[in-house]
Amino acid sequence: MKIFGVILTFNCENLIEKTIKEIPQNKFHKIICSDDGSTDNTKKKCLENKIDFFSHEHSGYGGNLIFGLKKAFEMGATHVVEIHGDGQYDLKNIDEFFEKLKIEEPDLILGNRFYDYKKTLENGMPLHIFVGNIVLSFIARKGLSLDLTDLFPGQRAYSNNFYEIIKLFNLPQGYQLSFEIIMLSKLHNLKISSINCDCNYKGEKKTAPLVYVFSCLFHLISSIFFYRFNKQKIYNRKKFK
Repeated sequence: MKIFGVILTFNCENLIEKTIKEIPQNKFHKIICSDDGSTDNTKKKCLENKIDFFSHEHSGYGGNLIFGLKKAFEMGATHVVEIHGDGQYDLKNIDEFFEKLKIEEPDLILGNRFYDYKKTLENGMPLHIFVGNIVLSFIARKGLSLDLTDLFPGQRAYSNNFYEIIKLFNLPQGYQLSFEIIMLSKLHNLKISSINCDCNYKGEKKTAPLVYVFSCLFHLISSIFFYRFNKQKIYNRKKFK
């Protein structure tokens, strides 16, 4: 098992060095940076800290994640842990990620920021993000019949099997990818697991704006419709085969 850490960056010059120092690099087979066309000194900071740096034309969160996964799996990774360049997510739970990957062999692991609602607010999550995530996760949970609390986290882990399936689809370039890959994983009966995580929203971070909640709701509903429609087609095909 070769587990890579993929740091996602976009103009993280002031944050990336601190993030890199907090990564337990000895735990990973390799750490690389997937950069979404930064125009600052993010590349310089990564190279100074001996992190392999790969950049592409700016596309958005979704495009950057897929680019990073492609690079990591081409380099021999069997699994990838997503790391945000702004250091929002506490990496003290990395051992739990590794243990779950080795023992349960899931295709997708989602961090759960809402294992303790009070602590989530104490960590500085903006109220609109807090309420929006709870409401959207509730809708998503019902729509996909998936018993998980947090369906929009930024801390995740992926298997090569997961990537080989989702790369076949025309995926969104923005934050909408966050839920769409969960929907596709459920549609293809991939093994999805969860692990508690902490996310610090205090200080300089890159948090989604309020308007994102509304666009996410529209995309969420359309994705659930796609899931239900295609799930029914699969069911009917098996039934009348």
